[in-house]
Formats: sequence, C-alpha cells, structure tokens
Amino acid sequence: MKPILLQNTLGNKKEEFVPRKDGVVTMYNCGPTVYHYAHIGNLRAYVFADVLKRMFAYNSYDIKQVINITDVGHLTSDADEGEDKIESGAKREGVKVQKIIKQYTDAFMDDMEKLNIDIEKIDFPRATENIPEQIVFIQTLDEKGYTYKTSDGIYFDTSLRDDYGKLGNINTKGLEEGARVEKNKEKKNPTDFALWKFSKPEEQRQQEWDSPWGVGFPGWHIECSAMSRKLLGNQIDVHTGGVDHIPVHHNNEIAQTESVTGKQFVNYWMHNEFITVDGQKIAKSVGNTVFLKNVIDKGFSPLSLRYWFLTAHYRTQSNFTWEALEGAQTALFKLHKHFVEEYGAKDGEVNKEYKNRFHEFINDDLDTPKAIALIWDLTKDESIPKEDKRSTLLEFDKVLGLGLDHSNKKLVDLLSGRGEKLELGKLPKTIKVLVDEREKARKSKDFEKADKLRDKLKEKGYEIEDKEDGPEVTKN
Repeated sequence: MKPILLQNTLGNKKEEFVPRKDGVVTMYNCGPTVYHYAHIGNLRAYVFADVLKRMFAYNSYDIKQVINITDVGHLTSDADEGEDKIESGAKREGVKVQKIIKQYTDAFMDDMEKLNIDIEKIDFPRATENIPEQIVFIQTLDEKGYTYKTSDGIYFDTSLRDDYGKLGNINTKGLEEGARVEKNKEKKNPTDFALWKFSKPEEQRQQEWDSPWGVGFPGWHIECSAMSRKLLGNQIDVHTGGVDHIPVHHNNEIAQTESVTGKQFVNYWMHNEFITVDGQKIAKSVGNTVFLKNVIDKGFSPLSLRYWFLTAHYRTQSNFTWEALEGAQTALFKLHKHFVEEYGAKDGEVNKEYKNRFHEFINDDLDTPKAIALIWDLTKDESIPKEDKRSTLLEFDKVLGLGLDHSNKKLVDLLSGRGEKLELGKLPKTIKVLVDEREKARKSKDFEKADKLRDKLKEKGYEIEDKEDGPEVTKN
C-alpha cells in the first residue's frame, strides 16, 4: 500500500497517516450553521472533505464520518457575544426557528448532492438533539475544576491548560478580545470561552433548555466535542474545517475535550484555505457572496464548480471569477465529451502507469491539481487505447467525483451550454404559444416580429433554431 501523507496543522508539517485502528478512519468535519445558504467558500470545505474521504476509500479504508449541523448556540461574533445566528435568522425572515433550521438544512443537503458529495454513510447530528450529552460534558469539566460562573454563563478557564493555542501555534497573549463586541469584564482571561450561556430575562428565545446552572443554551464549541465523542469516541483520526476555525473554535475543542479525556483528541488536523471573489474576502457587507444557486442560475453545472475547486490545492487561497468558472465548465465539458463521444461504451484495462501516478498524487496530501493535469496527459496519450482511457478515467473519478460514472449525451449537452432539446409537443403551453406565433410570423416574412419573439423565448430560457422540418427548441 502506498503511504498517505497529510499536512497536519498540529505541528504544521506533512506526516504519514497511521490510523488508530487498522483499516478504519474516523473523521469529523465541522458542519454548517443553518441560518442561511452556504456560500461557495463554505462549500469548498465539504468538497475537500469528500475528496479526502474518497481518497481513504481508494486506499481500502472503512470511513466513519460525521458532519454536524449547528442549529443553536453559534453567536454572531463567532465567540461568546452577540445574537444566536439561528434566532437572528428567524427574526430576519419572520418565522419560527424550526422553519429556518429545516429550510437551510435541506438547502445544504441539496447543495451537497448537486456537488456530487457522497452523503450516504455520513452521520449528520444536530446540536439540539444532543443537549443532554453537552450538559454531561460540561458537568465533567466542572467536576475537574476547569469551569467558573459569570452573570451570563459557565466559562472554561483556558489558563489551566499550558498547551492552550497549540493548534496553529497561536500567540494567546497577542489575541485581541472584543474586536466586534464589548469585552466581557467578568472573564478571567481573554481566551476563556462559554460552555453554557444563560438566557437573558429580556430576550424571547425560541430555543432554551434547563440545566444544572440555569435555563439557557450550549456554547458553540462544546457541541462539536460532545457530538464527536458520542459518535466517534474519545479520540479520532482526522478533523477538518476552514482555516478560520484554527485560532478559536478548534483550539477550544482541543482544550475542553482533552481536559475531559486526558488523551490527545485528534491525530491529524486538516484545514482548507479561503475563497475570495474578485480578489476580496466573501462578505455580505461587500455584496460579493456567491451561492450555488447563483452558479446554477447563470447556466453553470455544479460539477463545474467542483472541478474548479479541484484545480487548486485545498491549502491554496483561490480567487473566484465567473471567467474562471466558465473555463472550468469548458474543460469539464471537453472531458465528458471525450468520455461519451470518443471512448465508447466498452470498458478496457486500467492503465497501471497512470493509475500509479494518480495514486501517488492523491496520497500526497490530496494533490488534486496534479491529478487534474494527469487527466489531460492521459487524453493526449495516443499510445493508450480508447477503451483503456475510459476505464482509467473512471478509476480516477472514484476520488475526483466529476460525474464520469453517470456521463451521457444529455450531460454533455448541459455542460456545453447547449441545453436539453425538447419535442414541440412537450413544451410548456406558454412557450408553445410563442413558438407557434413566431413560426407564423416567420412564414409570413414578418422577420422583425419573429426576432422579437425569439428574444422573448430566450429571456424565458429557451433557444429556437430553424430547421428544414420546423423549429428546434432547446431549454437552457
């Protein structure tokens, strides 16, 4: 078996992967806070986690994977102050929190499916369904002397951990508290964090629970520790997330978990870099947030976004532009076109040389850019029979997930922007009326009217092409 090398944020070096249990990988991926749609920067983390999982499977490991759903406790400051994002989302849309949670959890799962992320064997625990486990976790910390009480909650005393901030070698003395909110003067140390927050008497919270310390709700960080312990055990192999999680969220997870268990929490921490849009960090205040539905509305396949993600290493900051996505879609269309129209339907042999090179690339800290480049080397290699190219590409796609296993003529048309050709009898009634009206105008040589009707059809997402036997309509 080829060695697997992973860049471990803990120690900041590339290390050979050794599982805690032979043949099994336990993996926890920080999940979404379901108060809004996930933007493309958020989604990069899940494509990265999916490729990581596929790589382990390619190396014959069984994978136990957890992606949590944060549906309470994540405050707008990402720390311990501000409003609960779920409560804020409910106020924004004038609905109950349960509707917000369902709407955006469903949207997240739909995004995952569209990006060809394999979710079949993943556990998706919700924070609100694991409140007892979080209370027990806090009680254990309390019994061990790691907690103290303030007027607004129960806090973890980070000064009791000599190694606090070890993930990413964070300079805890240099951390500035209160960048976006007022400082909490009751905290013993700026890095201390809330385990349980008390409901404020003046607030009308929709989600709160009884606890030994009073009515309230869990802190954001305790959720991940409690759910990973419940589903994966005291120690896990791999934990992933965005680089923004390193300084606070993940160091807090380490501190509270290792204080309870007395053991190393995670062996390999892996973090993906940010996506910028037109050179700027994604932010609502800037107005550059891009969601997957925006990508689809502009006529791009979600698989094109996945392909674009894979052309850069997960640890590289990438700049999104619509031109870059168009280039990714063109490349992906070309790949599917080769696969469907040139390589036939018969399987051949997987080329051993190309398979070995691919295996080496993906085992080297998921070097997907080299794997993508290898695809194009293969397509240009005239010494390889077409049926062998087909089988070798399918082998690569077990990890890359670019949809070759379900590639067909319809998908090639969609990726090329040609859309789906429709029989006139199956057109929506309003579209059929416009097509018939245009055909009459064309036959009576009223070309000005015919052109206007063509433009009207285009606005509605339909292209019309005049053929000898009548008009041909394509839905884009």
